[in-house]
Amino acid sequence: MRERERRNLFDEFKEKIIGVITSRLTVFTVVFCLFAGVLIYRCFELQIVHGEEYLEEFVLEIEKTRDIASTRGNIYDRNGNVLAYNELAYSVKIEDVFESGRLKNARLNDMIHRLIQMIEKNGDKCITDFKIFLNEDREFQYSVEDTSLLRFLADVYGKADIGDLKDEERTATADEIMEYLSSTKNFAIGSYADPEDSKSEFLVGEGYSKEEWLTMVTIRYAMNLTSFRKYIGTTVATNVNEKTVAVVMENSQSLPGVTIEADTVRRYVDSEYFAHVLGYTGKISSEELADLNARAAEEKSAERQGTDSAEEESSDAYSLNDVVGKSGIESYLETTLQGEKGYEKVIVDNMGKVISIQERKEAKAGQDVYLTIDKDLTEAIYHILEQKLAGLVSSKIINTKEYVPARGADSSDIKIPIYDVYFTMFDNAVIDIRAMAEEDAKETEREVYAAYLAYKENAYNQLRYELTEGLTPYNQLSKEYQVYQSNIVTLLRRNGIIMSEAVVSDDATQVAWATEEVISLSEYLKYCISQNWIDVSKLELDDKYSDSSEIYDEILEHIIVMVENNTEFQKRFFKYMLLNDAISGRQVCQILCEQGKVSVPEDDRAAVFEGQMSAYQFMMNRIDHLDITPAQLALDPCNASCVVTDVHSGDILAIVSYPGYDNNKMANSIDAAYYAQLNADKSNPQYNYATQYAAAPGSTFKMLSSAAGLMEGAVEIDSIVKCKGIFTEIDPPPSCWNRYGHGNETLVSAIRDSCDCYFYEIGYQLSMGSGTYNETEGLDVLDKYAELFGLTEKSGIEISEASPNVSTEDPVRSSIGQGSNSYTLTGLARYVATVANSGFCYNLTLLDKITDSEGNVVEEFQPKLRNTVDMPGEYWDAIHLGMRQVVENKSYFDNLAVNVAGKTGTAEQTLDRPSHALFACYAPYEQPEISIVTRIPFGYAADHAAQASRDILKYYYGLAEVDELITGTADEPDGGITNEH
Repeated sequence: MRERERRNLFDEFKEKIIGVITSRLTVFTVVFCLFAGVLIYRCFELQIVHGEEYLEEFVLEIEKTRDIASTRGNIYDRNGNVLAYNELAYSVKIEDVFESGRLKNARLNDMIHRLIQMIEKNGDKCITDFKIFLNEDREFQYSVEDTSLLRFLADVYGKADIGDLKDEERTATADEIMEYLSSTKNFAIGSYADPEDSKSEFLVGEGYSKEEWLTMVTIRYAMNLTSFRKYIGTTVATNVNEKTVAVVMENSQSLPGVTIEADTVRRYVDSEYFAHVLGYTGKISSEELADLNARAAEEKSAERQGTDSAEEESSDAYSLNDVVGKSGIESYLETTLQGEKGYEKVIVDNMGKVISIQERKEAKAGQDVYLTIDKDLTEAIYHILEQKLAGLVSSKIINTKEYVPARGADSSDIKIPIYDVYFTMFDNAVIDIRAMAEEDAKETEREVYAAYLAYKENAYNQLRYELTEGLTPYNQLSKEYQVYQSNIVTLLRRNGIIMSEAVVSDDATQVAWATEEVISLSEYLKYCISQNWIDVSKLELDDKYSDSSEIYDEILEHIIVMVENNTEFQKRFFKYMLLNDAISGRQVCQILCEQGKVSVPEDDRAAVFEGQMSAYQFMMNRIDHLDITPAQLALDPCNASCVVTDVHSGDILAIVSYPGYDNNKMANSIDAAYYAQLNADKSNPQYNYATQYAAAPGSTFKMLSSAAGLMEGAVEIDSIVKCKGIFTEIDPPPSCWNRYGHGNETLVSAIRDSCDCYFYEIGYQLSMGSGTYNETEGLDVLDKYAELFGLTEKSGIEISEASPNVSTEDPVRSSIGQGSNSYTLTGLARYVATVANSGFCYNLTLLDKITDSEGNVVEEFQPKLRNTVDMPGEYWDAIHLGMRQVVENKSYFDNLAVNVAGKTGTAEQTLDRPSHALFACYAPYEQPEISIVTRIPFGYAADHAAQASRDILKYYYGLAEVDELITGTADEPDGGITNEH
C-alpha cells in the first residue's frame, strides 16, 4: 500500500515536471534567455571587444536635399552694353544645429554675436535686410508702410492674415517689435538683470549696441522663417573678403552650423544713372513669396497645360531664403531673370561632408533682358541736368544772411542767401556733426562743437524759462524760438504725447495756438492736459493718478530729452548759430576741408584757412566745380528729370531722375548705414522724379486744349482772340502771364506766345455748349481729349508710376494746365510723342527683347498702339507750327543744325518757392524721330528746362563735342529767360 502511494506520488511529480517543461511559458522563457544571451554577447563584443575600433569608423549617414541656385539673367541697354550682371562671391551662411532646450537661445545668440564680430572686424557687413532700420537719430524705424507694414507685423506675430492682427499688434512701434522678438518668448536677445539668476528681469538688447542688436534680430528672424525646413541655411553676410573666409574657417569648430559657400552677388554698372530703372535685388518677403510662387505656377501651368505635377513644381519655385527683384525692371521681370532652381539629393556624414550624390537636377539660367534705353545717352543727360541745376542754383545765390523779397516780388525773384548754403552743409549731413565730437576731431571741428554745446545749453535754458516763467505768446517770440516751439509741438504729436486724434481742431484754445498764435506754449500744453489730450502712459510718472502740475513738470523734462535726441531739431541750432554769428561761414568751409567730405584744391584750402579767400567765394567755387552737387545742397532746385522717346514706337531711349543712388549698396543685402543716409537725404534720391512726381503741366497742356478747341468748334485755326492781359468772362478774372496783353492772337501765335487769355477763351467756349457757362461741360470735354492723348491713365512703362489727375475744377484755368491737372513726366512724354507723330498714341516701354543664356531671341517686344487721335491734317499742322515758332523765338536755339518744335511750361505751386520748369519738344520738326520732356521742380522758369533739352538734342544728334557739353562744372543759364507760363 505504501509502495503504491509512493509510486503515485512519483508519477504525479513526474507529470508536473513534464507539464512545466512542455508549457508555453517555459518555451518562451528559454527562447527569451537565449536571445538575451546573444544580445548581451553582441553588446559586449561591440562595446568592449571592438568598441574603440567601431567608434573610429562610425559614419552617420543623412539624406539631405539642397537647392542649386540658378544664375540670374543679365540686363543690357539697346546697344548690348551691360547694366546688371552677376559676380562670383563668398557668403557666410548658418544652419540651426543646436538641440532644443533651456540654453539653446543663449548658445545660439552667443555664437551669432561672435560671428558678427568676426565678419565686421574684417571690414565686411552682415545683412540688415529687415523691415526695421536705425535712422539718423539712431532710433528704430520701419522701412515699409501701409499694407507692407501690416503684412510684416502679421508675420512677426504669426498671423495668417493681416485682418487677424489685434489693435495693439497693428499699431506696434518698431521699438515694440524689437522688444517682442528679443524677449524670452522668442529669441532671448539680451541678458538677465542678475546673470546668475534666470528668474530675474530679462533686459532685451542688453549687452549689445543698437547696431548689433538689430543685426542679431535680423539673423534670428531670418533663421526662424525657414526653421520648418531642415538644412536650409540662412545668409549672414554676402560678398565677404578673403580675411573673413579664413577666420570663419579657422574657427569652424566653435561655430557649429556656420559655412562658407560660393555664391553670386548682383552688380550694377554706373549705378547712380540707372538705379531708378533697374531697381535692385534683396531677400524675398513673405508677401512676395506668395505672389511670385503664384506667378511661377501660372507660367508653368501655361507651359504644361495645367497638370498637377506642374502645379506642385511651380509652387516650390521660390523659398524664403531666395533673393529676388525688389523694384524696377528687376522686380517687373523677376520670373524671367531668375531662371529655375535645380536640386540635388545627397548623403552627408555627421560632419556635413557629402558622401554621395543620389539625384541631381541642374539649374536653368535666367534669361537676359535688353532694354530700349541707351546707356551713353542716359549718362550724358544725367550730367547735363546736374550741370544745369548747379548753374541755376549758383546764379541765384546772394552774399547775404537772409533773403527779404522786395515789394511786389514774385516766386521768380526768389534768391538763395549764402547762409542757407552754409547751413545746408549741416542740414543735409554733408558735414558730419557727430564726427566733430570725436577725440580725433580737428581744430575747427572742436571750436564749432564747443560753440554748439554752449549755444544749445543757452537755448534749453531759454525754453525752460518760457515754459515756466516767460509765457510769451507765440506771435511775440523771435523767429528762432517760434521754430523751436512749433517743432516741439510737432515732436510731441509724432511721439504720441499729444494725441492727435483727441485734439479738437476747432477748439478755441487750439485755434488760438495753431492759427491765431496768440497764446504761449505753456498755456497750450496746460490746456492739453486739462482736456485729456495728453497720453500720460508715455510719460515716466510715479503715480498714474498724478495731478496736472506733476504731468506738466514731466512734460517739460520729456521735451528737453526729446529734442536732445532729435537730429533734425539739433540741426536747427546750427542755422541760428550762423545767423547770430556764434559760428562763421569760414568755419563751415574749414570743417569741409578738415572732414574731407568734398574735393578741395590745395590752393583754395590754403586760401580759406589763411583768410585770403572769403567763405562766400570758397563755397561758390565748390558749387561751380561740382565739388558740392545740387543734390548735396538740397536747395531749390535740386531735382530734375528727363524722358526721351522714339515717337514711332513708344520706346524710351533715356529716362533720368536726378539725383540717383548706388543700388549696389541696396542689392543682395541692404547696407543699413547707407539706407539710413538715403532716407535722411533731403534731395530724395530714392524717389523717381520721372515716374512718381506728378505736377501741373503748365502751358505744355495747351496743345491738348488746341486740339479740343479746334475739334469741338470753340475756335478755328484763324480765329482771333484779343488778349488784354486779363480774362473778364469769369469771376475772379484770371490774368495772362503777360499782364500787358498780347493783342490779337490766332491759334499758331497763341501757342508761340503761350498766350493764356487765348486758351482761357477755349476753356470758356468749351463750357458754353448749352448756351450758358457750365464748368462740368468744359471739364468733360477736356477729360475726353486727355483720354485721347493718354493722360487719363499710366503711360504703360514697366516700372512703378504715379497715376495722373485730370483737372476737376475751373475749366478756364485748366485749359492752360492749371486747375487740378497733375501728370508724371512719363505721362507727358506719351502725350508729347502723340502730338509729334500726329495722333498715334503708343504705350511707353522700356523692353526691347529677351534672349536665353545662349543669346537666342526668346521674345521681341513690338510697339503697342493704345489709340489714335483722328484730327484733320491742317489742325496738326497748325499745332506743330505754333510749337516750331516757340523754339524759333528762343535765341538759345539759334544756329541749331536740327529744327526743333517745342512748348514751354512754367507751373506755380506756391508763392514762397520758385515755379516748376517744364519743356516738351520733338525733333526734327519736318520728320519727327524723338520727343524730349524735361522737368525741373522749382526750377524758376521753363527756359531753364528748355536749355537743358537743347543740350540733350546737341548730344543726341552729335551737334557738339561731348567735352563741350559735359564739362564737370556748373552751366549757368543763357539769356532769353522769360516768365511765361
